[in-house]
Amino acid sequence: MKENSLFLFLIFSGLALSCTSYITNDEPGDSTEFTQEDMLILSKELNLPFAPFNYANIDLPEHYRSEEANEADNTPDHNRITDMGATLGRVLFYDKKLSANNTISCASCHKQSAAFSDPRKFSIGLHGEQTRRNSMTLINSRYYENQAFFWDERASTLEKQVLMPIEDHIEMGMDLDSLERKLQKLDYYGVLFRYAFGSEQVTSNKISLALSQFTRSIVSYNSRFDEGFIAAGFPDDEEQMPDFSNFTAMENLGMDIFYRGRNGGTCLYCHGTPQHVNDIAKNNGLDLNYSDSGKGEVTGLASDNALFKVPSLRNIAKTAPYMHDGRFETLREVVDHYSDNVQNHPNLNFRLKTLDDGEEGVAEVLRLKLSEEEKEALVAFLLTLTDEKVITEEKYSDPFIRNTDE
Repeated sequence: MKENSLFLFLIFSGLALSCTSYITNDEPGDSTEFTQEDMLILSKELNLPFAPFNYANIDLPEHYRSEEANEADNTPDHNRITDMGATLGRVLFYDKKLSANNTISCASCHKQSAAFSDPRKFSIGLHGEQTRRNSMTLINSRYYENQAFFWDERASTLEKQVLMPIEDHIEMGMDLDSLERKLQKLDYYGVLFRYAFGSEQVTSNKISLALSQFTRSIVSYNSRFDEGFIAAGFPDDEEQMPDFSNFTAMENLGMDIFYRGRNGGTCLYCHGTPQHVNDIAKNNGLDLNYSDSGKGEVTGLASDNALFKVPSLRNIAKTAPYMHDGRFETLREVVDHYSDNVQNHPNLNFRLKTLDDGEEGVAEVLRLKLSEEEKEALVAFLLTLTDEKVITEEKYSDPFIRNTDE
């Protein structure tokens, strides 16, 4: 009897171990490629390589590995990018099953061809309703040091941000508990979660981690600006940026305006660093009276009214329309605004005033008053920030066999 009991115990213990060998460990797996058996499961829905693309160890140029860039990198220790984690994130990013009616994915509002922004003024949600604000580019998200995301900076980390559109009743309309149950039934997610996290169990936390890994991996560093910056020896004094040998005279004039400015103003203070990002929400004088309170809507502080996140300028030529409300259709309109039309809002950023922060006196609104040639030159420089590779590279593209997005 004891022998039979022991026999049965061993059998059931073995069965339990075989059933749970992939779901008891919530640490990333160490596999470097999918097995043939797992590829058979994945290939029913997905076009993925046996060995995942390189997301974790991208060969970044020196100006993306500098002390300044490392300090700005908001990747948390608990969510370092792995190839398998970002691969799962890529699939989640493009999967319309993350929406309640299977019609909207993250990529519906952040299209690779539009530098992971939306060419529409406002994005369209699962029931055909419009979002409140224009969809900001996701490129270089890892270099927002303060980690605050959305135009109003309501998400304190990228890990929180990536879940909010899923739950939003206009965008994707999916509660997280239902999402977990929904994805758990899909065979390809069992495989992907196992390789990414050592467990087939789908949780909203793991969804957040994977989506964040994929988003942080979307880095732009292959523009003509990068080529010129490297050739110039990585100048560390941006206010004294030399002419680039790979630029035209017009592009160098535009860079001179951007970095050294005209009439007391420079663009670099709000779009500085080689990544062209900024950490502080600002008012840039679009209006005297705003219908959208921006950050002030979140904090309730009058001093935060009409302050909005400053997006990266990388691939700016691909991310039209511009501003939080998509009011400008062209880069020329944006340049015209800063040259001639900045409004003296009470919270206007001091960089757009005639006095520096803390200086005594009456600060007037600063307009650059650029000439026609200077305006054209500034637009020409902004076009040098275009990185065709990041908007065409397969590892950032739709992995589904079917077409998921228009």
